[in-house]
Amino acid sequence: MRKLTLAIAVGLSAAAAHAEEMKMAVTTSFHNSGLAEVLLPEIKQDTGIDVQLLVVGTGQAIKLGETGDVDAILVHAKAAEEAFVAAGHGTHRREIMYNDFVIVGPDADPAGVRDADDAAAALTAIELASAPFVSRGDDSGTHKKELSLWDAAGIKLDADAEWYKSAGAGMGAALNTASGMNAYIMSDRASWLNFGNKGDLALLFAGDPVLFNQYAYISVDPGKGDYIKSDLAAELEGWLTSARAKALIDGYRVAGEQLFTFNAQMTDASKAAE
Repeated sequence: MRKLTLAIAVGLSAAAAHAEEMKMAVTTSFHNSGLAEVLLPEIKQDTGIDVQLLVVGTGQAIKLGETGDVDAILVHAKAAEEAFVAAGHGTHRREIMYNDFVIVGPDADPAGVRDADDAAAALTAIELASAPFVSRGDDSGTHKKELSLWDAAGIKLDADAEWYKSAGAGMGAALNTASGMNAYIMSDRASWLNFGNKGDLALLFAGDPVLFNQYAYISVDPGKGDYIKSDLAAELEGWLTSARAKALIDGYRVAGEQLFTFNAQMTDASKAAE
């Protein structure tokens, strides 16, 4: 009995000694999905790493990485991510999982978005109807994607247009605004499915390949300072690209629907960094 007690004590001491903290900036869409609540306890159990999340938009997450205020970022704006790495702020970009963006709006659908053949047609219908539309307006990955879609549709947004409302907030807050206004909005599917205040809103359009939404993990360059925990960031990357992570990510569901699909593969930049 004494030996067993000693063995348990030694095991607990070893686990406590291994437990270390690191900071990771993540998007509000990832946080709102609820997946973090599934992954973080398992990460700590498997690796001993206590991941502290800073929940912001992609633009702010990238800025936190640039200033060395976090050890890693998990974001979803490929062009901005590649620029971050090219500028020497991150070691390499590693794709982890994806879902898609969807267009949500009043179930009555006054703009006729349900009948659209593609995302450009859906947005054009909203603009032609001057139907209320809520934008994140926060330089997040979702906001960047939304702006690129308006541009691809050939629509020049008028900042003074009464129908286009900028929330300047995260995905959950923006969805609440859209629900309160009974307005259209573009959301990532995970945040929409996990959103509890849907009101009269419904998912009206999805499926266009341009709405693909990739999430990627980037370790902050350790050259920013000795305080950057690059060893923990590398260990976390290993976990996020493991079979264990795949099972948890693919298995995460809300109302019976899968929210993310694991697709961790080495990118060209990742291979070059090895």
